[in-house]
Parts: sequence; structure tokens; C-alpha cells
Amino acid sequence: MKFNKWTLGLAALGVVSLASAARADEKMSALQTALSNTTISGDVSASFNWAISPGGAAQIGSPSAFIPFQGQYKQDGFNLDVVHLAISKPQDESPWASGYQVDLLFGPDAIGYNVAKPTSSSGGYYDGYSDFAIKQAYVVLRTPIGNGIDWKVGVFDSPLGYEVFDAGNDPNYTRSIGYAIEPTELTGILGTYKINDQWSVSAGVANTLSAGINTRDNSSGFGDGAGSDWKKTVIGSLTYTAPSSWGWAAGSSIYAGGIYGYNGMAYGSYAADYQGNYYAGATINTPWKQLTAGFAFDYADHFTGEPIGVWVLGGYATYKATDKLSINGRAEYAKASIYPAYEGYPRGNNNSPDLMELTGTIEYDMWANVVSRIELRWDHVLDNANEVAEGAYDISEYDYDTQFNRDSVGLYANIIYKF
Repeated sequence: MKFNKWTLGLAALGVVSLASAARADEKMSALQTALSNTTISGDVSASFNWAISPGGAAQIGSPSAFIPFQGQYKQDGFNLDVVHLAISKPQDESPWASGYQVDLLFGPDAIGYNVAKPTSSSGGYYDGYSDFAIKQAYVVLRTPIGNGIDWKVGVFDSPLGYEVFDAGNDPNYTRSIGYAIEPTELTGILGTYKINDQWSVSAGVANTLSAGINTRDNSSGFGDGAGSDWKKTVIGSLTYTAPSSWGWAAGSSIYAGGIYGYNGMAYGSYAADYQGNYYAGATINTPWKQLTAGFAFDYADHFTGEPIGVWVLGGYATYKATDKLSINGRAEYAKASIYPAYEGYPRGNNNSPDLMELTGTIEYDMWANVVSRIELRWDHVLDNANEVAEGAYDISEYDYDTQFNRDSVGLYANIIYKF
């Protein structure tokens, strides 16, 4: 083994032995090998938000409700949204490959994203006020069964939805209504199996449907041996990718999946219940190469823990005019169906709130590694708005037409540096 002159000099003075130096060198070489494939990436996101017409209620009809995660505090000013740091080691092609993924969030958007444990200052509930969050942290393992099953073990993003947390990977800055009703984060295990070039399937088990690292189903009998300790959340999905024989549609993908489990809602147990989230979506290439279309359908059953079913239908379009210029559009319609005779109210599906939104985004990337865009969003509360105020949000005797404006308009600018 070859040693540098400094090691040889220290050995001559008796400060170190060549044997210990050799062992240290072997350990350092092993560490360097382990780190050689590690990648560090992430982004810094900043924004400017202007509520031109801020009408609507806190959770409906207001764009601020769809600016994760502190939207109501971001209006009419400049903002640091989030700093996202990702550290990972991808798998290689070996049969027993392994790796890991860690995503860390710093800043306002980390507030309330997840909480690892209850705090005494919040009366035993999750306070969620830290501006640091672990978005994902999981080990990746492959088992050589068939074509190979890839496992995520730890904390990982929900596999449902057209949009994701990172605004730079979404077509728009503000999030969709569909995103607002989807699970965000799961603690458990998820396996993915690629059947062939077209079909892949995923299945897994998590502690709960609601976010919060290491959260548990404490709906009843938790910790007393009654058995509910072992109730878990189940996950399943199926993906199809169009083959080259589909011509202009080649590469398009269709996705369907569902998650069912306990939703404890991180800030308390008043709305705890079992909830099902179901999603179907597609990204479709078109005969016009510059144009890509998409659709998303979300349904949440027993949303917020009350007997309410919420479904959202969304459509997307992206036109890439040049290498730097893209125009993105989104349209959504949402409806909440309050089940009949809830708490004495004879409501049915005909007396439920409706909401629609239109979003247009122009992205022009003038600088390398920088996403720069401006966005206009309109939200409109349709008929039956009084049912929202009286029913879904337990606010009695509100005249929605006089208390709130049905329309909300917001203007947004977003700058993201990706590294």
C-alpha cells in the first residue's frame, strides 16, 4: 500500500503506526466509494402574490387556500416560499441494489407540512409550527423477483395526484383544488413492480392516510390492547405508458390509484375518521408536438372526517412555444356531496357546494437553471354556496351572497432556482 509523505513522517516519529494508517485509509476509501454516487440537488423558491379580488371563504373560493402551505399569510407582498434540499443515492442495475432519498424543507412552506411527534405545549396535539420539515426520507431496496421489485421503506410522498409539492415541477404556481384534498405524505412501505415497458403496479402499507411522520391510528383503543393499534392504511396504483406503436400518442401515460386509511388530521382529533382517496389521471401527447394535454379526477370520501364526499375534475394544457417560452392552463370543477340527514339536516347531493377555477401561467426562462413565471387565477363559487357556510364548515345562518364575494382573482409571480 502506498502512503503519502506526511503519513510516513508521522510513522517515523511514532505518532501513528502504518497498520492503523492502512486501516484508516481503507475506511476512507470505503466512505469515498459510498459517497461517489451520492447526488445533492434542490431549489430555492420565491414569489410575489397580489390578491386583486380576495373574496370567498378561507377554504373555498380564495386562491390563498391553494398556495401551500401558508397562503393566507403570503398575499399582497413578496415571499420566500421554501428551500428544498435533496440528497440521494440512486440504485444501480444489480439484482440486490439499494439506495436512499432524503428531501428536506426549510422556510415558510415547511410550516405545518408534517410533525414528527406531539408537543406538550400544544396539549398533546401536533403544533406544526417548525419551519423545518422532512418531506421524504426512505431507503430503496430491490428484490430480484421476476423483473425486480423496488421498495421504498420510510417516509415518502403520496403516489396520488397530477401535481406535486415542488412548484417548479408543476405547470402552475398555485396548486389545484384536487391537490388540496389529496394525501401528502405516508410513513410505511411501498413496492413497485414493472410488468413490462407499458404496465407497472405499486402496492403498499402505511400507518395513516394523514401526514405526520410516525403517526398512528388512534381512533379507538390505541395502546390498550384492543387491536386498533394494527389498523393500517393500504395503497395501490396502476400505470400504463403508451408504446411507440401509438404514433403521436407514444409516451402518453395513464394512472389510477387509491389510498384508504385513518385520517387523524395533524392538528387534532375532532375530525378524525377513515377516509378513502381515489385518483385517475393522464398526460397525453397530441398530434401537435408543442401541445401536451392532461386530465385529473380526484375523489375523497368522508373528507375532513365528516360525512362529505368531495370530487374534483381538472383539465390541463401546456403549449411550448419556444425552448424558453411555455404557456400553461388549468381548469377545474369541484363538488362536495353532503350525505343526507347529517346532524339533523335533510341535505342530499342536490344541496352541496360547487366551485370552479381557471388558471393561466406564462413561463419564460431567461436565466440558466431558473424557472420564471407569472400567473393569473380566478376562483368562482357557484350556486348552493349557503350549504358550504351552513353545512360543510359548521357556520350556521350565513348569507353567503352578502357576507362574501363569489369571485376571487389573484396575480402571482414565481422565481425558482434549481440546483
